[in-house]
Amino acid sequence: MSTASTLVPAAELAQRATMRIPNESAEYRRARTALLAEEIELRRQIERVAQLRRALPPGGEVKGDYRFEGAQGAVDFAALFGDKDTLVIYSWMFGPQRERPCPMCTSLLSAWEGEARDMGQRIALAVIARSPYARLAAFAQERGWRDLRLFSDLNGAFSRDYFALSKEGGDEPALHVFTRREGVIRQFWSGEMDFATVDPGEDPRGAPDLMPLWNVLDMTPEGRGKDWYPKLDYGPRE
Repeated sequence: MSTASTLVPAAELAQRATMRIPNESAEYRRARTALLAEEIELRRQIERVAQLRRALPPGGEVKGDYRFEGAQGAVDFAALFGDKDTLVIYSWMFGPQRERPCPMCTSLLSAWEGEARDMGQRIALAVIARSPYARLAAFAQERGWRDLRLFSDLNGAFSRDYFALSKEGGDEPALHVFTRREGVIRQFWSGEMDFATVDPGEDPRGAPDLMPLWNVLDMTPEGRGKDWYPKLDYGPRE
């Protein structure tokens, strides 16, 4: 990527844009061009942050006694990588104390289900929860998931060590990236935005947002809203 000093100013790029919407007013075009400049800056900021993330020094080595059960039976942590050198793990809020899984986690994973095979071309993706594997698999069948790799945290050690278990023993969502280099497994990056880092009037979330749902709603006049969240079931399809 070009350095900031060589980039054309965002406002100038916005002025170069050629799209015009039928019947738009001059007022709309002025406001939209100003917004476009901000969108260009946002795009650049996302790339700057991604570059900083990729440049992180080696993280902590993974040393815990982590055991899981998946579709092929019991596996250790290294097996989650398969033939890949990078592993993304999402901790799904579906512990044994829950009758049903977290709707927000499930909405995210339903979106990732559609991308799982594409992700699998470059990385390993694993979804881990504390419920028995049979319970996870039954819900996946109900939801129509076929490509997400689900694993039960058999001894709960991974969930405890990697922030998927609250001090009160409840589920917490967590996202981690691990690498395997020359046989050594290390944590590379983790989502660290939580209630301690939330801005006023917003739910805690990372950036960029992992959920396509919210990214689409952010482009609408209604936005995300303040009292609406995804459901696990919307009733029979018409």
